[in-house]
This record gives sequence, structure tokens and C-alpha cells, in this order.
Amino acid sequence: MSQDKVSASPNIVWHSHALDRKQREIMNGHPALVIWFTGLSGSGKSTLAGALEQALFSQGIKTYLLDGDNLRHGLCNDLGFSETDRRENIRRVGEVSKLMVDAGLVVLTAFISPNKTERQKIRELMEEGQFIEVHVDTPLKVCEARDPKGLYKKARAGELLNFTGIDAAYEAPEQPDVYLDGLQPVESSIEKLLFILKNYGILPAYTQ
Repeated sequence: MSQDKVSASPNIVWHSHALDRKQREIMNGHPALVIWFTGLSGSGKSTLAGALEQALFSQGIKTYLLDGDNLRHGLCNDLGFSETDRRENIRRVGEVSKLMVDAGLVVLTAFISPNKTERQKIRELMEEGQFIEVHVDTPLKVCEARDPKGLYKKARAGELLNFTGIDAAYEAPEQPDVYLDGLQPVESSIEKLLFILKNYGILPAYTQ
């Protein structure tokens, strides 16, 4: 499936609704945005995204976590793992994230999303300040030692092709909005994220 957006039919018209994102943000008491965790398989991004969502939820923030495996059970279950399909997978996640931001939510995502270009396209879907790229930087040897789903073992055995870090490249962010050392304890990484989110108006009363 092509990664390019198909042009809408001339018979399809975009409808503006009476309720908009800003009204929902006012009701929720915080701005809506996407916190996009990127990193190698096994880097800890899903763990961190889940822990951050719990921390935000406990403070009354309206959140939703989009997980790669979960979406491949439904929205993206027609896609494989070719480069084209992986790009389409990320494109769909970006569009869903945009809809959820319009709904006034703080959206957290945990995807390898190895291509800089694809991550940039999602940033461009959003308004200024609505996309926070979080790079969970964990050495490949550590990710491979963790290998929570046994994917590295399969990739090394040639049973799994086009696997990021083995026979497919990971393009690390050069200037992520947030850099996290994947070897640090989860608790300290969450503290750092919560402190940074003060600047985005998500947790105005938070103090480290």
C-alpha cells in the first residue's frame, strides 16, 4: 500500500464542527498533544510510555496510549513488515494521533518509527508545540540482550527479515525534543518527562 495520501474525491467535503479542540482543552484543563516515543525494539519505550500515562492519568490528565502491537491487531492488521507497509503503519498512527489531539487528549505512542522523514511528516500534521519526540536511546547490545519478544533471536537466525537494528537501519533523532538514556531507571526518566511537560502546560502545578 502506498504511503502517499490518496487525494480526496471532489464529492468529499471536510466538515467543521461546532465543538473544536480548544473548547475541549478548556474543559479538560490542559492542552492536547502527542508524546511520540521512538527507539529500537527492546529500548524500553513501551514501558516508559505506559508509566508516563499512569503518572499523567493519576493527576487528572486525559490520555490515551497507542501501542504498536495493539494497532496491528485491528487498524493495521492488513499490513506486513515491508518498508512500504511499515511506512503506511506509521502514517495511519499519525492520522489517528491527529484525530485524538483534536479530541483534546494527550496521546502517547510507542513505535520504533525508524525513519526521520516519517516522524517529521507526523510532526507536520500537528500545530506548533503539539508533537514531542522522545528518543529512548538504548544500545543495541542491551536491547538484544533484553529481547522481550524473541525478535532479535529470530532476526539473527534469518527467520525475521527487515528487522530494525539488524538488517534495517534506525535513523536516530538528531535533535529530539526529549532525550532519554535507556539505561537509566524508569522512575528517573518519568521524573524528567514530567518536569519537561511543565513547559507544555500539561502539568502547571508539578514540581520536581
